[in-house]
Amino acid sequence: MKPEELIAILQVAGRLKETTRHCFFETGRQESVAEHSWRMALMALLLEDELACDMDRVIRMCLIHDLGEAFTGDIPTFQKTNDQRQTEKNRYQAWIDTFPKKEKQMFQDLISEMEAQQSVEAKLYKALDRLEAVISHNESSIETWLPLEYDLQYTYGQKEVQFSAYLKDLKACIDQWTTEKIETNQSE
Repeated sequence: MKPEELIAILQVAGRLKETTRHCFFETGRQESVAEHSWRMALMALLLEDELACDMDRVIRMCLIHDLGEAFTGDIPTFQKTNDQRQTEKNRYQAWIDTFPKKEKQMFQDLISEMEAQQSVEAKLYKALDRLEAVISHNESSIETWLPLEYDLQYTYGQKEVQFSAYLKDLKACIDQWTTEKIETNQSE
């Protein structure tokens, strides 16, 4: 890859540092897409001994999974339409088509695997995507939660963790945290 090609790719990917997500930090600042992706990758790294799979591949998936949002912004999953998903996918693919051959193929292979959701690695990336979002919401002030998020905290990611006993335990732990957060808020 030529240095100019790398810089061009990084400039587009760098947009995610300023592309905000629906979630807020306790301080009131909105989380960026880049922060979400980074923490997913960190989660994968930390789970290397808990889950038998190609964790390098999972980390790669975590790092690239939301790059399409550099073109469309982040739209919460409960608001995103099929048309918006397709627009994001098309713009992401058009960008990848400009990559050097080797990197283009790597991204296309990862995206195909992520979309198919057949491999353990793809299932893990998707579960981490969901779990990181729920963790982030638990870390945010409950005053920033929408009414639908009280239930969504419990259901989001529930299906995605079913392939792993460890992830089911992790989800149960996060759910307990959610319950405590809601109960604490109701008693204040």
